[in-house]
Amino acid sequence: MGRKRVTTTNENSTGRNTAFHDNYTNNDMTRAQFVKQIESGNYDNYHVRNINGVKTPVSNPDKNVNNNLD
Repeated sequence: MGRKRVTTTNENSTGRNTAFHDNYTNNDMTRAQFVKQIESGNYDNYHVRNINGVKTPVSNPDKNVNNNLD
């Protein structure tokens, strides 16, 4: 099993993920930055959902646990 591409590094009091780390490029991103990167097509295994009016990055549903955000 390989290492996860993206990990969550911070969440707010409601449990919304607010900061992320790309383990391949060693890049830290805010939620907004990660959303922009996903929308630009830079992260194939992730997509953006609108949850309570906030664009939220989520992993694509599949059997691969290496792309899950936790």
